[in-house]
Amino acid sequence: MAGKTTKASAKKTATKTAGGAGASTEPVLLSGGNPQIAKGYGEAPVQAYIAAMPGWKSRLGARLDALITAAVPGVRKAVKWNSPLYGMEDDYWFLGIHVFAKYVKVAFFRGAGLDPVPPGPSKQKEVRYLDIREDDELDEAQFSAWVKQAATLPGEKM
Repeated sequence: MAGKTTKASAKKTATKTAGGAGASTEPVLLSGGNPQIAKGYGEAPVQAYIAAMPGWKSRLGARLDALITAAVPGVRKAVKWNSPLYGMEDDYWFLGIHVFAKYVKVAFFRGAGLDPVPPGPSKQKEVRYLDIREDDELDEAQFSAWVKQAATLPGEKM
C-alpha cells in the first residue's frame, strides 16, 4: 500500500502542515467544508469560524451572526465541536451553526417549541433545523423571530 493516501494519513498531513513552519494561513476545513476552529468562548472564536467558512457561506455566517446579535442583546457565544453556539448563559445554548458541503445548518435546540416550528425535522424530539443553501433567500424577519423565541427557552447544556 506504499504511496496510497488514506483519510487518516491525509488528516495527519493537514494537521502537520497547518501547525508547521511555513504553514499556510488557510483554515483547515473538515469533511463537508466545516472549519476546524479551536474550542473557545466569546466573540473571537466565533468570528474566526465565520471568517474560515468557505465562499458564500462566510457571508451567510456573518449575516446570521449579525441577526442573532441584534435579536438578542448580550447573547453569549462560543465555538465547540467546530460549531458556533449561541446562548444566554455559559454552557447553555439555544442555537448552533454547522457548515456542510452544500448548505449551512442552523440548529434550534428547543425548536419544537418555536412558533412556527422551523422546517427541518430531527431525530431528537426538541431539535429543529433550518438548512440554508446558496440560492435560498433567508427570511430575516422569521429567522430573527425564531432567535428571539429560542433565547427565552431553557438552553441545552453542552
